[in-house]
Formats: sequence, structure tokens, C-alpha cells
Amino acid sequence: MSPVPSAPMVQLLFPTSLVLFFSLASRDSTPSSAHSPLPFPPPPLFYGVLGRGGGGGDDDDVDERFLARKAASCNSTAGKVRNPSLSCCCCPCRPVAAMRLLALLVLAHLAALLVVAGAKGGGGLNDDVLGLIVFKADVSDPEGRLATWSEDDERPCAWDGVTCEPRTGRVSALTLAGFGLSGKLGRGLLRLEALQSLNLAKNNISGDVPAELARLPALQTLDLSGNAFAGAVPEGLFGRCRALRDVSLAGNAFSGDIPRDVGACATLASLNLSSNRLAGALPSDVWSLNALRTLDVSGNAVTGDLPIGISRMFNLRELNLRGNRLTGSLPNDIGDCPLLRSVDLGSNSLSGNLPESLRRLSTCTYLDLSSNGFTGSVPTWFGEMTSLEVLDLSGNKLSGEIPGSIGGLMSMRELRLSGNGFTGALPESIGGCKSLMHVDVSWNSLTGGLPSWVFASGVQWVSVSQNTLSGEVTIPTNVSSVLQGVDLSNNAFSGVIPSDISKLQNLQSLNMSWNSMSGSIPASIFEMKSLEVLDLTANQLNGSIPAFIGGESLKELRLRKNSLSGNIPAQIGNCSALASLDLSHNDLTGAIPETIANLTNLEIVDLSQNRLTGGLPKQLSNLAHLLQFNISHNQLSGDLPPGSFFDTIPLSSVSDNPGLCGAKLNSSCPGVLPKPIVLNPDTSSNPISPTEPVPSAGLHHKKTILSISALVAIGAAALIAVGVITITVLNLRVRTPGSHSAAVLELSDGYLSQSPTTDVNEGKLVMFGGGNPEFSASTHALLNKDCELGRGGFGTVYKTTLRDGQPVAIKKLTVSSLVKSQVEFEREVKMLGKLRHRNLVALKGYYWTQSLQLLIYEFVAGGNLHKQLHESSTTNCLSWKERFDIILGIARSLAHLHRHDIIHYNLKSSNILLDGSGEAKVGDYGLAKLLPMLDRYVLSSKVQSALGYMAPEFACRTVKITEKCDVYGFGVLILEILTGRTPVEYMEDDVIVLCDVVRAALDEGKVEDCVDERLCGKFPLEEAVPIMKLGLVCTSQVPSNRPDMGEVVNILELIRCPQDSPETELG
Repeated sequence: MSPVPSAPMVQLLFPTSLVLFFSLASRDSTPSSAHSPLPFPPPPLFYGVLGRGGGGGDDDDVDERFLARKAASCNSTAGKVRNPSLSCCCCPCRPVAAMRLLALLVLAHLAALLVVAGAKGGGGLNDDVLGLIVFKADVSDPEGRLATWSEDDERPCAWDGVTCEPRTGRVSALTLAGFGLSGKLGRGLLRLEALQSLNLAKNNISGDVPAELARLPALQTLDLSGNAFAGAVPEGLFGRCRALRDVSLAGNAFSGDIPRDVGACATLASLNLSSNRLAGALPSDVWSLNALRTLDVSGNAVTGDLPIGISRMFNLRELNLRGNRLTGSLPNDIGDCPLLRSVDLGSNSLSGNLPESLRRLSTCTYLDLSSNGFTGSVPTWFGEMTSLEVLDLSGNKLSGEIPGSIGGLMSMRELRLSGNGFTGALPESIGGCKSLMHVDVSWNSLTGGLPSWVFASGVQWVSVSQNTLSGEVTIPTNVSSVLQGVDLSNNAFSGVIPSDISKLQNLQSLNMSWNSMSGSIPASIFEMKSLEVLDLTANQLNGSIPAFIGGESLKELRLRKNSLSGNIPAQIGNCSALASLDLSHNDLTGAIPETIANLTNLEIVDLSQNRLTGGLPKQLSNLAHLLQFNISHNQLSGDLPPGSFFDTIPLSSVSDNPGLCGAKLNSSCPGVLPKPIVLNPDTSSNPISPTEPVPSAGLHHKKTILSISALVAIGAAALIAVGVITITVLNLRVRTPGSHSAAVLELSDGYLSQSPTTDVNEGKLVMFGGGNPEFSASTHALLNKDCELGRGGFGTVYKTTLRDGQPVAIKKLTVSSLVKSQVEFEREVKMLGKLRHRNLVALKGYYWTQSLQLLIYEFVAGGNLHKQLHESSTTNCLSWKERFDIILGIARSLAHLHRHDIIHYNLKSSNILLDGSGEAKVGDYGLAKLLPMLDRYVLSSKVQSALGYMAPEFACRTVKITEKCDVYGFGVLILEILTGRTPVEYMEDDVIVLCDVVRAALDEGKVEDCVDERLCGKFPLEEAVPIMKLGLVCTSQVPSNRPDMGEVVNILELIRCPQDSPETELG
């Protein structure tokens, strides 16, 4: 399209057009006259009137076609005269038509004059300038990146983000990525007919995308990724494309199905629809894009099986369908794409065996089939895929041995096989992969010893955790110089830690936790100058901590659950980067070294469960980044350090240190003791001045007798006063309304203080933390049926209120005949009373008589989880976020219990309470330890309501009950919370077990169908699927296959999507 003529030219054209118009009009009445051609071509706006301007399309040549039809009509009429220069036919028999055509011509000239007359400075706006100015008017530019765009310019080529074709001066590329633009994408860009590349990525433009963009005749690249476009992908965007090669709509909020006409854009070489909300099946028409090199539909909610016919995409290089809901098996013809280099089908619900056609992908360098449900073994022909650089089969159901042929993949950089059921030994041949840098075979059932290549090859990171590998750990002579991380945790390795491990000078992380390593910690281990993380938790290590501990690079040191003794070395203060220190559950003695206060990066410190003595260094208050400081269960004394952290430290972090004092502990610290009174001073120790007379013996004896007499008198008076007070109190108690109560409540003021021994008719009330626990109602009213909150396997719960207005819940134990002796009862209850966690119902105190035992808890006002899940309406059901928060809260509370060696035993939804903000609080924890014969009790009728949550080992008397029983119950709770269904449903002639239902749905790739239908599909699938899988892992029939709760918490925190992302609406 030519630019608009200048003003002088238009001045010449205007009278000429008028003369021509009247001349032709007069000649039109003369049949034999011939028309003369126009002395100039029609201006651009003439085409615009007839349909050519503003973006072309199917109407680009409407004027030519229209005139051609007129010419054909005239050719059939006798006496016509044709004017080829006008490309039209003027029929002498139709003067009116000629007049109309000429009138349109004149109107076009007038329109051109009006546009030029409105331009400033006498210049004219061409289509590119006009289109860009209209685009600018439709968007918001808060950063002023479009400030150079001015309608005063004749050409836009110098504008920011604008590139012009040098030969024609037309705009060929518009690159506005990351300009911070918002608003709508209007139709102004449709005027840029020479535009080849449009890049609006990483802005905040919203609304719809005009489908006409794809019909710009020269447009090849369209990048709208990283914006806020929503709604369906516009129909016609692909169906009428002309030259489009690269299209990216990634990172928006497009929803609905993928357009079926996507296969009509035959020129497409790259299509990226990732990270949207697209649903429905993948249309089979997409396989007809023969020119397509890259297809990325990852991070959506595409469902159904993969359609057959992928072999038609003989140019395909990259296929990414990760993070959808695809089901079924892999198409057998996937191996017939000869140029396919990258395949990512991870995080779907695909199943079946790995198709043999994969072996034909000779150029494939990246294959990721992780987090699906593939079964069977890994075929040996994987060794034929010699171009592979990354192989990820983790998180499936593959079994058998890892084929040794994998060792022939010389280009392999990453091998990830974790989370399957592989057995046998870890092949030595893997050490032959000369390019291998990362190996992860964790969470399998591998056996045998540790291959030598772990420390000797060129591998940088190795994880063999959560297997059953055994034997000693030996360091070869020729160690690797590039090894950075080794995770040997949760196996059965034994023997001593080799002292020559210090050869690994570039090692950054060493995890040997939860094994059976013995002996002492070699001092050489801290000679590794690059070491950042050392985890030796839960072994059988003994001896002292090496004096020359760590270095400037050490950030995390975990030595908990060993048998380490001696002092904490003062040199620990040299570990200037240390952020996490866990020495808990050992046998360490001595004082906490003051040098710990030098570790300004410390965030987490756990020294609990040792025998540390002395006071806390005051300099600890200088640790500004502290998040946790646990010194409980030691023999520390003195006041807590000053400072905001220690002013708010949880009591559970300092408990069971009898000598600790201060306001936080409700215990005053002793001041300077007064000088003792000397009743019979020794003259040898109290010399008398020579100038003073020496008292006689008789006088000295008289003073001693007077002092003793005075003391006797004082003691007698005190006894009389106590007697009077006692009689008065007894009289008052007889008169009180609660005097008819069966139990006499005797208060105890101190934290965990003991009341005097009472006879069998008196009760004993102990409140943890002190205070006066008087109830607003009489004792008789405490157990009134009107105050009853509920009944469970261990007792009945009542609500009452203290004098200060604080509500409490009182559980009356109904298992009195089974409860242990008073001494054992008090020991267990006091241990439970020390626990404090935001997701545990706090035990505030207890009441004991031989025939009645009460437990006093904090009152939680939101009811229990069972009622919320199974008795609430659709409009009042828990949202996905609330459910996730509840699951995470329960997990954290159980992890806290297990760290204190407390098993819940009775986990179920009715024991999960919700406070006013919806936060979960676990109740009834540890109560089964009050019973002398646990195995008989839990199988009695009193806990039939918990049968759906009970681990199978409860039924076996020979199996030790461990924390893994709680993990099983937690797994059932996960499934109950996500599905809204009870663990066991009793039908007329069948019993439906929730775990079996979810497991079957997972096998069929229909996990999302199990999610509570009251959520109406509003949940992120990328969270729902892994949480469901975690629930099933926790309910494994084999206790050793279940993770511990600390690991569960870590997994849940990893599963949670970046918050707060909007919940995805499915379906």
C-alpha cells in the first residue's frame, strides 16, 4: 500500500477529479463516446472504501472481482466500449451505473483530503503510524515505554520496539516484550500489513485476542506469552492463517478446548499453548501439522488418551505434554518420528508398558516419563538409545532390575529412576557412562552394596536413599574430584565412617542419616573445605564431637539420635555460615559454649534431650535470625537471655529444665541470699577486737538460750495460725454449693507441682503452668449432660468455663478400670502436658482420683473435621486451600509428636478439631499409653470407629507398634479429606474401602474423579494427584515402605503450588 499523497498533490488531484467527474457524466449520455483513462491511480483510501484497507483478508480484491463481473456483463451486451486502464467496463446502456462508480471515486478523493487536512504540520498519517497510535490508545503504559510514539512523526521506524523493513520503510517487527503494558489488544495492529513478527510477551494485556491477527499477510511470529488473556483460544486464529510459523500463547488464562482447526495452519513450525487452563482432549488434527517442529501443551488440564497418528509429524523435534491428565498408553507409532529429540510426558496418568517403538528414537536426547503409572520392567533396549542425555522414569510402578545396558549410554548426563519398585543391585556398569552427572535411584527396593563408581566416576550428585542397601561404605583410591552431593540415607549401611572420606574435597552435601553406622565421627570429615551439609542423624555413633568441627562453608549440621557424649566443642563458633544445628537426642554434657553466639546466621538450634548443664549465654540474644531454639529435656539453669525471640519462645522449647527460671516460665529467679543468722557464733571464726571486753561464758550461754526460746515461740504461734485457717477453710467448703461433689478438688499452684498426698476420698487437680483453675460452675455441674460435647473411645467430653471466663474442655475417661496406677498416669499425662504446638489441642491439666480421671484441654470452638466433611452442606464445604492447610497442619503436629517419641494411636477425623480460623488441631494424642494392655484394647469395641484408620499391624501381636501406625492413619485422613468419603462404607452386601477405591482410580488415570464433588472441580490438579499418591504411599501395607512424618511434611511443602495461585476449575 502506498503512502497517502502529500497536500500539494491532493490540491492538484481535487480539481482534476471534479473535472473528470463532470466530463464523464456528460459523456455518459453519448453512447458512442469513449472514456479516457484517469490521469492518476486511485489513492489508497479508495481501496479502503471498497474493502481493501485495514487488514486485507478475503475481501482484499473485492474491487477487482466486482469490476471483473461488470466487464463480463458488458461483454455480453452489444455496443459496449471497454477501457482497460480503468479495469472496468462502461456500458452505454447503463449510464446510471457509471455515474455511481464515478461518484464513489470522488468521495474517495474527498476522504483523502479530509484525512490530510486533519494532520498537523501539513504532513500525513500512513497506515503503520495510524495503526500503532490506535494500539497505543488501547493499552496502559505505566512505565512510559511508548513515550517515543508520536502521531506527529511521518514514519515510526525510530520508535522504541519498532523495526522497519529498510527497502519499503514499512513496520516489519513489533517487539514490546516486558514493557509493563496492560489493557486490551485492540484492532489497530490489523493495519500493519507488512508486519512479520509481533512480540508482546511478559506484559499484563488481557481480554480477547483478535483472530484476524493470523490473517495479516506477512505475519510469521506471534508471541503473546506471559500475559492475562482469558477465554477460549479464538476460532479462526489457526484456520485462516497465512504465513504463521511460530505461535506462543503460553502463560495466560486461556480455557476451553484446543481449537480443532489447529491442524489447518499448515505453515506452523512451533506451537506453545503451555501453562493455561485448556481442557478437553488433544485434537487428532494436530498430528497433521507436517511442518511442526515444536509442540508444547504442558501445564494444562488436557484429558483423554493420546490420539494415534503422531507418526505423520515427521518434522517434530520437541513434544511436551507434561502436567496434564492424559490417560491410556503411549501410542505405538511414537517411535516413527525420526527427528524427535525431546519427549516430556511427565506428571500425567499414562499407564501400560513402555512401547518398544521408543528404541527407534535414535536422535532422542531427552526422555521424561516421570510421575505416571507405567508398569513392567525397563527393557534392555534402552541401551540402544545412544543419544539419550536425560532419562527420567521416576514416580512410576516399574519393577524388576535396572538393566545393565544403561551403562552403554555414553551421552547420559542425568538418570532418574526414583519412586519405583526396582529390586536387585545397582549395576556397576552405570559407572561407564562417562558423561553422567546426576543419578537418583531413591525410594526403591534395591539391595546389595554401594557400587564403587559412586565415589570414583565423574558423577556430581548421587542419591540412593530409601532403599535396603547394606554393607560398609568404602572410599576407593581414585576418588572423583567433581562429586558434590551424596545421599545414602535410610538404608542399612553399617561399619565406621571411613576416615579417608576427606579425599572428597569438593563434596558439598553428605547425608548418611538413618543407617547403622557405628564408631566415632572421624575428625577428617571436617577437613572437606567445601562441605555445606552434614547429616548423620539416627545412627549408632558414639564418642565425642571432634574438636575441630566444620569450617566456614558448613551451613547445616545434624547429628541427632546418636550416642554422642562429652561437651559441645567451643570451636563450633568458627562455623560462621552455620544456619541449622541439631545435636538433640544424644548424651552430651557440660555447658552450652558461648561461642555459639558468634554464629550470626543461625536459624534453627536443637540441643534437646541431652544432659547439658549451666546457664544460657546472654549473648544468644544477639542471634537476630533465630526461628527455633530447643533446649528442652536438659539440666540447664538460670534465666533466659533477654531479647524478643526468647521473650516469645514456646514453653515446649525450654521445658524439663528444672533450674531454668524467669517471667516466661512463671518462676522467679533467686536473688542474692541474705546473710544467715548465726545462733552460736564461733569466736575463732569471728575474732573480737582486743579493745572490746571478752564476754563471760555465762552471758554467752544466756544469749543462745534466748534465741532458741524465741524460735520455739514463733513456731508455736505459726502452728496455731495454720490450725485456725484450716478450720475456717473447712467450714467454708461445707457451706459452698459444690460441697455435695463426690471429689474434693485440691489446687496446685506451681508448674507441674505436686499436691500433698491425699486419701482415697480426695482428688488431686494439677494445672500445667500454674494459676487458679476455679470453675465458674460447681464441680457437680462440670459433668452435667447438658454440657456434653461428645463421646469417644476413651471418654466423654464436656465444656465448662473458668472463673476468668476462659472456656475449657474436660474429658472424663471411661476406661478407669484399665488406666495404670496413679504414678504412671501422672508421668504420662505430665509428658503430654509439656507438648505445645499450634496444631495440637493443648492439655492444660488433669484431675485424679482412684475412681475418676479427668483431662482438661483447651476448648476448640470450630467443631471436628468429621462433621465438617460429612455433615456440612455443599455451600459450606471446605475449599481446596482449607483442605490442604488442614492436611499440612495434621502432618506437622504428628511430626512434632514423633520427635518427642509419642505415638497418637487413635488418629481419625473426629479427633481433628478446627478452631475459629479453620486451623486443624489434633486431639486425643498419646492417651493409649495410659492403658496397660494396648494391643487388646485397641481391638476392642471401644475403637471400632477407628478401624478404617488402623494400620494392619495392629492385628498382629508380634509386630511392634511404631510411629508408622500414625502414618497409615494419616494417609487414610488425606484420602478422606480430599474425597469427602468415609474410610469404610458398608453396603448391603459389600464393604467399600476408600484406599482401594482411590488406588483403582489412580491405576485407571481417573484420580480427579475421586476429589470431593462439592468442590465443583475448583482445585489444582498438579496438587491433587501427588497428594493422592502420597496418601496411598502412607497407607502401604508394609510399615517400612511408609515415609516418616518429617518427610511427609517436606513432601507436602514441595507439592504446594506457589501461593496464592488461583484454583484451577476443571471440567
